[in-house]
Amino acid sequence: MLFSIPVLYTHGDKSFVLTPDGELQTLSKAQTQMQFHKAGAIVCHAPYTMNKTGLDTLMPLDVLELFAFVHPTLFCSPTPPGLSKALGLEMPESFDDYPLALSAAIEALLSDLKKAKKEKKKELLSIAAVMGLQGKGWGWTPYIFDAFNTTYNPQESVNAGRALNVWDNLPEWAEEAPTPPPSHHGITEEEAREKLTELVGAYAEKRPQQLDYTATMTKIFAPNDAKNEDEITTPHLLLAEAGTGTGKTLGYLAPAQLWAEKNEGCAWISTYTRNLQRQIDSEMERLYPDPTLKSIKAAIRKGRENYLCLLNFQETAAGAALSRYPQHAVAVGLIARWIAETKDGDLSGADFHGWLPGLLGTNRTTGLSDRRGECIYAACEHYKKCFIERSIRKSAHARLVIANHALVMNQTALAEPGTILPQRYIFDEGHHLFSAADSAFAAHLTGRETHELRRWILGPEGTGRKSRAKGLKKRLEDLIAGDDIAEKMLAQTVHHARNLPADGWLQRVGETKPQGNMEHLLHLISRQVFSRASHGEKQGPYSLETQTRPLIDGLKGQAAKVQKEFSDLQKPANLLAAHLRKKLEKDGEKLDTDSRKRIESAAVSLNKRALLPLSAWIDMLKTLQRTEDQDLFTDWMEVERIDGKVFDLGLYRHWTDPMKPFAAAIRPHAKGIAITSATLKEEGHWETAFQRTGAHYLSEEPLTFFADSPFDYSQKTRVFVISDVDKKQAGQVANAYKTLFNIANGGALGLFTAIHRLKAIYKRIAPSLEQKGFSVYAQHMNDIDPGTLVDIFKEEPKSCLLGTDAIRDGVDIPGDALRLIVFDRVPWPRPTILHKARRKEFGGHAYDEAITRLKLRQAYGRLIRKDTDKGVFVLLDSGLPTRLCDAFPKGVEVERTGLKDAAEMIKKFLSS
Repeated sequence: MLFSIPVLYTHGDKSFVLTPDGELQTLSKAQTQMQFHKAGAIVCHAPYTMNKTGLDTLMPLDVLELFAFVHPTLFCSPTPPGLSKALGLEMPESFDDYPLALSAAIEALLSDLKKAKKEKKKELLSIAAVMGLQGKGWGWTPYIFDAFNTTYNPQESVNAGRALNVWDNLPEWAEEAPTPPPSHHGITEEEAREKLTELVGAYAEKRPQQLDYTATMTKIFAPNDAKNEDEITTPHLLLAEAGTGTGKTLGYLAPAQLWAEKNEGCAWISTYTRNLQRQIDSEMERLYPDPTLKSIKAAIRKGRENYLCLLNFQETAAGAALSRYPQHAVAVGLIARWIAETKDGDLSGADFHGWLPGLLGTNRTTGLSDRRGECIYAACEHYKKCFIERSIRKSAHARLVIANHALVMNQTALAEPGTILPQRYIFDEGHHLFSAADSAFAAHLTGRETHELRRWILGPEGTGRKSRAKGLKKRLEDLIAGDDIAEKMLAQTVHHARNLPADGWLQRVGETKPQGNMEHLLHLISRQVFSRASHGEKQGPYSLETQTRPLIDGLKGQAAKVQKEFSDLQKPANLLAAHLRKKLEKDGEKLDTDSRKRIESAAVSLNKRALLPLSAWIDMLKTLQRTEDQDLFTDWMEVERIDGKVFDLGLYRHWTDPMKPFAAAIRPHAKGIAITSATLKEEGHWETAFQRTGAHYLSEEPLTFFADSPFDYSQKTRVFVISDVDKKQAGQVANAYKTLFNIANGGALGLFTAIHRLKAIYKRIAPSLEQKGFSVYAQHMNDIDPGTLVDIFKEEPKSCLLGTDAIRDGVDIPGDALRLIVFDRVPWPRPTILHKARRKEFGGHAYDEAITRLKLRQAYGRLIRKDTDKGVFVLLDSGLPTRLCDAFPKGVEVERTGLKDAAEMIKKFLSS
């Protein structure tokens, strides 16, 4: 199909163009900039294209937007090969085939539109017309009308409200009676083995380790015994390390399902990464092959901030037809299409295109979730169709719930007396529990956090400002109308919230013009941090931190003033929350269901969003005024910077051992807990695993299980430590990456311990590698989120990807797509104040080495995901201590050699 504007694809310093006349052209970067300056072009991923060409004047027509309109929930990698694969088209063989592939994709997409059902046609045309902005908006609108044999009339008025109210067709959820508590029948090892055999199939390869793993998992489902009624039962606790290839997921799903069905209960599977959450959801199809049954029996549960808020969307869509910005109307239309077809409204789920925020902006996509805790619950006109509420109710009646560590921790930490929580938990990716708890139980008394609390209580301030935000008064006033006590407490809460930092606080603090006590405290903290930093640190791009003591002059007195203001705010907020709870007890029978839920939710929100942080902040300020810190916590002052620009500052507090509050929160509720991972214990002992999982706080006698990987790593992998590359010389490091990526012919993952080094190396190696036909992608460099970068990397065998921890952790890339991993240096932990405190708490240098081994094991573990894989792991740091080589499996020889010799051996190994 030929179009009136050219099709453009850029790779490296060349562009490949299909002209409207059908001619294929290859242009240099300079020629591309000249030809497409202020000109239109059909592209694939406009931000990426404009970044590569340097053309900020390009007027792009993005094929990905058309794909998202036609197939809102169909997975697609955002590249020409990705489009071809998703649409079942012939895959392009070279970059100069890409424009033709894009042209074929457009033809296929418009053809798919023609197949839409008759009743769908009107909805599609109405949304496309809104996006067209009467001829001034979306360039695909005329093509969509043409696909339906209809002529687009830009002069025709469009009822945007009617076209975009896709929520009308969404199903309503229904209230159900609370589920009764589960029975207490155990399951036998033999039952679990039989269930696993049934799930994997009679003809599947026998895995003795998987059967043993499954049998051991039954122990967390045994009945619990207590000596007396008042005793808190100790949960059955199992720590299970199962090497890659063991079949861990089905290994624990089999006994979990068996117990849940037998006892009419619910088992929770908690993960750390989205990738694993999706993988487990896929495995659920073996447990429940019937999609309808799976929808009833299994549920994915995430925090509210993951789901689209229909009210936020409605308010965003309200001005779409009159918007001066075409991209606003385009975004609203594409999200409307997605809402109409998504199964669960999960903006981080498998049916939402992860590349859409990069195309349309986060505010118009993932920013439409309830990130600010402003839900009005039953007062919302969309309450009965709310994705979040449906998810909560679905998980309450499911047999298996797939959640994440953060949600589980927040749910247990915020549980009030009498709250019924799940009793059986399996924490996969258990090596991340420590990090998840560290984040969940921390307290940050900073400018951003206190300003956010002001905004949550007061709502948008000033005149002429448009905002979806609603203050506490707006959310509560109809609930407490006529209740003098509640109205008084609300008024006092609002009054004292005005002492918190207002808009513009960061600029005022930076200009030494603070307003109010909290801003003045921030100014003094900033002074203390900068006064104790070296000249080089001050001039550098990174965050700065310092110990809290000794305090500079004036800081102690200012802390006391802020403490009093926080106490003044805490008192009425606390009384208001208590009054709302009392109202539920006193007037519960008079209130309708929706009002009860709103009042209950308001009390919970007050506790979570205001009372808990205020309590922590007050305690932090009290500690600041004393002569010694509290033993359980590590406090410090920090100025947070990105590329040298300050974005937050204040006083920070973390538990030195965050597993203590985690264990205290979950232990009263849990009857059985399994913590599992491929990397839990240190070589030869479990002490590090006990420490990192809080095992000793959960049980006096934790059970352990270990199953080694069935893979022969000594035959499938090679490990090299390069001895002649100076890791401090960016030129030498870049040369090493280029050499190794060339030798592997792509399929290479470059890992970095710092973002600034990643960026520097990318700029040095990308141009030359792309000239040789490689695709080079990098986290923080390509306007593409990490998950989508991994998806692209999987699909392009001659691609290279650079990333940090977000790429390393939880990535599953089986097959030939990943055959080489290059780590820039030994991943020692950063020497922060918090790490210094934990180092002292957990064993000094041994603690450093335990963390480093774990990171090396995790990185190396990405290489072999199935029996036919093979790969090479390279460390560009000759400083790797020999004692850390036990991070790699037994039998894997670590070869220390020069770059040239390593390259020759790698080439020979990968080609054999």
